[in-house]
Amino acid sequence: MKRWVSMLLVILFIVILMGCKEEESTPVTIKDYQITAYYTKGNKELLLAEQPVFYTDQNGADRITKLSIDSTRLFQEMDGFGAAMTESSAYLFSQMSEQDRQTVLQDLFGEQGIGISFVRLPMGASDFALSNYSYSDLPEGQTDLEMAHFTLERDQQYVIPMLKEMLAINPNVKIVASPWSAPGWMKTTGTMNGGSLKNEYMDAYVKYFVKFIQGYALEGIDIFAVTPQNEPLHQTTNYPTMYMTAQQQLTFVIKLKHAFDQANLDTLIITYDHNWDQPNYPMQILASTNGYNAVAGSGFHCYGGQVSAQAQVAETYPDKGIWFTECSGGGWATDFAANMTWNLENVFIGSINHFAKGVLMWNLALDDQDGPKNGGCPNCRGVVTIHEDGSYTRNEEYYFIGHFSAFVKQGARRIHTETTNVNVFATAFKNPDGSLVVVAHNKLRSSSSINLIIDGAKANIEIPASTSVTFVITEKA
Repeated sequence: MKRWVSMLLVILFIVILMGCKEEESTPVTIKDYQITAYYTKGNKELLLAEQPVFYTDQNGADRITKLSIDSTRLFQEMDGFGAAMTESSAYLFSQMSEQDRQTVLQDLFGEQGIGISFVRLPMGASDFALSNYSYSDLPEGQTDLEMAHFTLERDQQYVIPMLKEMLAINPNVKIVASPWSAPGWMKTTGTMNGGSLKNEYMDAYVKYFVKFIQGYALEGIDIFAVTPQNEPLHQTTNYPTMYMTAQQQLTFVIKLKHAFDQANLDTLIITYDHNWDQPNYPMQILASTNGYNAVAGSGFHCYGGQVSAQAQVAETYPDKGIWFTECSGGGWATDFAANMTWNLENVFIGSINHFAKGVLMWNLALDDQDGPKNGGCPNCRGVVTIHEDGSYTRNEEYYFIGHFSAFVKQGARRIHTETTNVNVFATAFKNPDGSLVVVAHNKLRSSSSINLIIDGAKANIEIPASTSVTFVITEKA
């Protein structure tokens, strides 16, 4: 017995020695990096302004605030960042001279601009349209169960031409489409404003979606994803809306997925598309096996609840995606620095760190009267404001989006970040080309000195008060 114990001890000692030898023979190599920084300050002194290149320095002083990223810990793949091509936005672009229009579209979608790569498209009228319309508007008392009279004629006036110009600049833009309402004849109210979908018209409404995707494909425009209903828990007689319970949406998405499969459509279905305050709605869809199989994930808006609700859904259903699909600035929030802090903390860094694969603001463009409006929000703000003389103003939303869309490429993966200071928050990505991107925000009213630690490599940096910064990180040549 003692002999066996002695042998076991010898074996254990050899294993320990081998482990020590292996550890000693494979030391961790800390790379040197080149870092380019782009700053937007809350006082507007810098607006996505590039600063001189600097490098990691292993001998730099230790700072109390440390922002660390680990590029080996990968999370969701990113689809992009952007805003909505409402009919109002498309109309305003179309009224500009060709030169002015190309200037603003290049600024929004081009490589020399902010490179928007993700766009939302209302299916028919929203509260930002020239008037109410659907793709199946009929005289009172008539129906069209087979969608024989379906038409994209209205979208062909402004929306489709502007989408084509957008795609000519950036062919990789992904489009997610959302209806504000079914055609009025399908609804309990008989109008697009308020009410619910009548169940007897659900199959016709499924055909409506299929016709929409096929019609856009004939125009050379692919629809990446659809949501069954914008803000399904809200209805009003003031603009196109439609109330849809989770149970009704569950039935609808199952039918819709079957129809997509029958028509060989690979368009994704994103459920919910409403505020953070009702995560049980998408989870009710996902709790059903057929609902789970029908949808790609869930969409969220910013107008109620907390961004952490996204994580509640994502962690319960980790194989399903999360997309952030709408938030708007407006006349109720005019302080640039405060807007930047809230949006970075919640809509951008917040939603991404809570598993969002894409981030969308509301209107791409509005005019000086916050329109054209079709009811709804009286003082929403576009990403840009287009003036009567054809000039335009970049609003704060332009810079919020740009800190991500100009640097984080489609197919990038979010990577692990952590910070020792709750007032300096960040998210980070690994691009398909291997470059790293860190977007950080200092919400303090004083400058913050931090150690940016990249896979063990250290750089000492300053982030001014109320400032956002994007760091683009590549290996030092």
